[in-house]
This record gives sequence, structure tokens and C-alpha cells, in this order.
Amino acid sequence: MTSGRAGGGGGEEPHDRLKPSPAPRAAPVRSSRRRGRDLPSPPRLRHPPPPPPRMRQPGTRGRSMVPPGGLVPLLAWLKWPCCLLELVLAARGQEAHGGPHSIRLEGDITLGGLFPVHAKGPSGTPCGDIKRENGVHRLEAMLYALDQINADPELLPNVTLGARVLDTCSRDTYALEQSLTFVQALIQKDTSDVRCTNGDPPVFVKPEKVVGVIGASGSSVSIMVANILRLFQIPQISYASTAPELSDDRRYDFFSRVVPPDSFQAQAMVDIVKALGWNYVSTLASEGNYGEKGVESFMQISREAGGLCIAQSLKIPQDRKDKNIDFDKIIKQLLETPNARAIVIFANDEDIKQILAAAKRADQVGHFLWVGSDTWGSKMSPLVQQEDVAEGAITILPKRATIEGFDTYFTSRTLENNRRNVWFAEYWEENFNCKLTISGSKKEDTDRKCTGQERIGKDSHYEQEGKVQFVIDAVYAMAHALHHMNKDLCPDYPGVCPEMEQAGGKKLLKYIRSVNFNGSAGTPVMFNKNGDAPGRYDIFQYHTTNTTAPGYRLVGQWTDDLQLNLYIQTTTLTISMNLSASVALGMLYMPKVYIIIFHPELNVQKRKRSFKAVVTAATMSSRLSHKTSDRPNGEAKTELCENVDPNINCIPPVRKSVQKSVTWYTIPPTV
Repeated sequence: MTSGRAGGGGGEEPHDRLKPSPAPRAAPVRSSRRRGRDLPSPPRLRHPPPPPPRMRQPGTRGRSMVPPGGLVPLLAWLKWPCCLLELVLAARGQEAHGGPHSIRLEGDITLGGLFPVHAKGPSGTPCGDIKRENGVHRLEAMLYALDQINADPELLPNVTLGARVLDTCSRDTYALEQSLTFVQALIQKDTSDVRCTNGDPPVFVKPEKVVGVIGASGSSVSIMVANILRLFQIPQISYASTAPELSDDRRYDFFSRVVPPDSFQAQAMVDIVKALGWNYVSTLASEGNYGEKGVESFMQISREAGGLCIAQSLKIPQDRKDKNIDFDKIIKQLLETPNARAIVIFANDEDIKQILAAAKRADQVGHFLWVGSDTWGSKMSPLVQQEDVAEGAITILPKRATIEGFDTYFTSRTLENNRRNVWFAEYWEENFNCKLTISGSKKEDTDRKCTGQERIGKDSHYEQEGKVQFVIDAVYAMAHALHHMNKDLCPDYPGVCPEMEQAGGKKLLKYIRSVNFNGSAGTPVMFNKNGDAPGRYDIFQYHTTNTTAPGYRLVGQWTDDLQLNLYIQTTTLTISMNLSASVALGMLYMPKVYIIIFHPELNVQKRKRSFKAVVTAATMSSRLSHKTSDRPNGEAKTELCENVDPNINCIPPVRKSVQKSVTWYTIPPTV
């Protein structure tokens, strides 16, 4: 499992705008890490091979012998070995591609990393703008975790973890091309008929062997990459992909994840909707595996649970010419079923932002009641300038915590101490809205010059991205698996023994599926037989009014059961629930009081009537007596199931909720 220099094909070395000129480097020699008071220095970056020396002939002193046509004819003329020609051509191809696209850190064992450092590019361009949080924060979380592991004398002693980190540009097809880098060392090349022009066999530099991959982010990207990694038996641990499809252990047998699948999330969202008494909802999904599979799971679970009707199920197209027209059309469609005000949404950040903007353009502020999946979570970016439309939105997010050590690490990153991140200069320009005085700067919308003295968190806003914890946990899961594998296969050998070097991905996968440790947030990290993490979610509600601190509030949690603080809701919903409870209790006790006072002879025991039956009858009586326009969601029975089989039970049962020692009944809102 030792790492070597990459060569040829997709193994080109990224061009680092912050690096000094590359210098020749001797072949890597494995060395044990120092243990004790001094922490090891950060892993060294690998540099591309130096350019070929200029050849001189006698009598041509001071004159370059570069023939017309440039570098390639020169190499052919010099009869360089084929592999070196391949390396140089790869480097030139990368320059033509438009910039760096990988980070390479040396180590005894190399892990791959896949991160959406950039957004999708416009038509014809694979990569777009840099993603500061979803991209750079997550990437730096992997580098931070590697530093912590390499400095830990107890975890993988005498073994250094290296990395090869690639940018997926948030596009599955581009990520597939990039991931071919991870399998280069496993591809057998038949070089028996290959000879250089002088008759010697070519000298191939073997690329480093990637033993496992951390990533990807988007489910569609992970699915695409998993299909090729499984062919070469390379285990993969994702920190953000939640599509239920990835739970299929027959198709994605080398895939694991430290986040729960959307099937758990869909169950939690069904429980939330039913606990709130909503029984007539619409669904909205971004086109793709995540959105469509998430809604599919929600609808299937809701059908099995009963008492919940789907008015419409709409899809947001991925390729659209005029995004405003498309989103305005979706809002218009949702308004065709005005009684279904609750919208269950599985969509990406940009689609959430656009759908909220379209609702605002349609003057529907306050009409829709949003229930958002984990892609909405507690993010502020989709709500910018749409805060009033999102008022009262209920969102879900895998249970997480802020990692203080990462905050300290990331806010201390500068242009000088973070040269290993080849995208950090671009991040710096975007984060501080300034322009570096270097060639290739992409910041063209400002004339402000960067000083290099800016500081993250002081001169710019900083808030830890929500998936940082899971990136760290994914890296540690791989490290713990390698640690146990090393102890079993190399008991008396310091470092990586030959037996471990020859061990395949199947053996490593067994160790990955067996890990059980407390993660960065103190919660257990483990996998079930399908490679899924346990389902643990926090439930948030977004508030801007009637509060001194606008933003998301934690209102509940879901593990196997729902615990929801229903008394923390929007003003309208809270009042309606209180009135419903008063009506129910009044109808329950007033007849009894009347009989005791005025007709005591009738106060004899009769057939028992359950509290649930009384409350249900009282609720439905009250429901049918109110105007439909006054109800926040869900209408009378005749209105609830329009366009739905009338035999379906759409009246939500009265639910009993328990949190600690407090017991209450959830009454469907009716005002």
C-alpha cells in the first residue's frame, strides 16, 4: 500500500499558483513518524517532474537546441523514454484544461478524496464558481483529519496517511473521469511490444495506490463513482450522499456512508407531517437520484402509514432554459390545489432558493408551509432575501455538532501556511472579495487588491459548514479500519508490512464495516450490513418574526421515534392547536358537569367511551364548522382527498407523543 509517483493519463500533477518552482525530488523513502513532544510537519507536496534539461552540442554554447514546433518534437528528437513523454504531455494537457484539479499529499498509505470544490460550469465548461462552504470547508476537513490522525501516537503508529484529493465540480460525469485517477495503479498494462526508438523498454513510473476513497458529496456523483470503484474493489465512504439507492449492497457493495439514508429521513418527515395533523400535502423534488428517490420513499412510507394524501408530486427539471419561468410555473401548479398548503421538498440549495423566490413573486408569502429535507437543513444561503417566504419552515438535518478544533484550524489558514490546498488562493479571492496579484486570477469583478494579511472570521464571515463533522468521521472510519487491519496483519512489523500491501479491498471493507468508535461529535460511528449509518436527526424551524434572534431553532429530534416540541411553532399554528384542545376538552367535560348539577339521577356508569374517540369526534365536528380559508393545512374530509381514492382514510389519527416524563395529545389544527 505504499504510495508512488503518479504518471500518465489522469495522474497529472496540479499546477499550484502558490508553490515555488518545482525542484527535482529523490524517490520517496518510507520513514516512521516521530512520536513525542514534537508534532510531525505537514505532509510534503509532490511536485511535477522538472522540465527536461536543454541539450547542447559541441560548439553550440549558449544556444538552445529546441527545434521548431515546441516541446513535443524536442522530446521525440531526444528519444526520451515513453513514460517521461507521457508525463510531460499530461502536464501540458492540464495547463490547457485551465487550472489545478487535485491535491497530492505523500504518505505510506494513500486515501482518495472527492469534493465539490466548484459548482457546475455553464454549457461546455465542466467547472463553475468555487464553493466556499460545501467545497473548501469539506476539503479542509479531510486535511484537518489527516493531520490529527498522523499526529496521534495511538492510531496507526508508524504509518503516515497521504491523500489524493480531486474536484468533482458538482457533476457526475466529470467526477467519473476524475476518479479514473484512483484506479491507475490497479490497471495492468501490457508493455511487451512497446519499445522506445533506441530499442530499450520504456520506463513506467507506477502511480500511487489508492486504498480507499472519501466521498463523494452528491448522491448522483457517488453512484457514478461507486460503479467504477467496485470494479477495482476500492472501498468508498461518503460524508453526504443519502440516496436510498445506495443502500443496495448487491450493486454498491463497496460503498459505505457516515450519514443515514433518505429512507430514514423520509420516515422522520412522514412522522413530522402526521404529528402536525397535516393530511393533504404536495411534494417537490429536484431532478436526480437524491430528489426523486427521496420523494419516492416519502410517498411509499406515507401510503403504508395511511392517513396522508398526496395532492401533487412535482419535479424541478435539471436542464432549463429560463429558470424564472420554470419555477413560476411550478408555483402556479402548486396553487391549483390550494388546500394542500404543506410542501414536502427534497431539493438542492439553488432549487430551494429559486422556488422561494418564485413564491414571493407570486405574492404567496405565508401561504405555503415548507417541510425541507437535509439539503435545506439549517442553511442560510437559500433564504437570502426570501426570509419572509420561509417563515415557519420545518427542516431536518442529521444530528451533528460544531467541531471547535476545526474552527481553530480553519480560521488560522493563510496563503503562506496553506499552500498544499491548490484552490485556496481562489477561495481567498472569493472570500475576501479581492484580487491577488498573480497570473490566472479569476476575480474580475473587483479592483481591490488582496494584501495577504486578511484573516478568516475577522475580515470575513465564517460559520462551519454542516457536513464538516461527517467528513472528519469518514476519514477516521477509514483510519480505524486500517489500524485494526494493520494490527492483525502486521503484529510485529513497524509500519505497513508486505502482507498488508498485498491485501485487497475486500479485506479492508470487512474492517470498515466492523468499526465502532465515538466520532468527532461524541456520537457512535458504525455501519449496518448495507454500509448505512444509524438514523439520528435534529428538527429545526425557521423564525423571523416574534423573536429577538431570527434564524433556525431546534424544535425536536428523531431517532427511531419522533420527539417534537409542538409548543414551539409559528403563532398561527400555536393558537389553532390551543383552540382545538379547548374545544375538545369543553365538549368532553361540559355535559358531565351539567348532569351532575341538574340531573344527578342520570349520573350512573354507562358504556365507556375512549378519550381518543371523543377528541376525534369533537375535532371533526369543529373542523366541518369552520371556513376552509382559515385553516393552515388540511380541510374537511370531502376536501382532503380530491382526486384521490375516496376509500383512503385521510383523517389523521390523534397521536400520543412522549418526551421524557411529559405526555400530551397532538390535536390536528382546525382554525
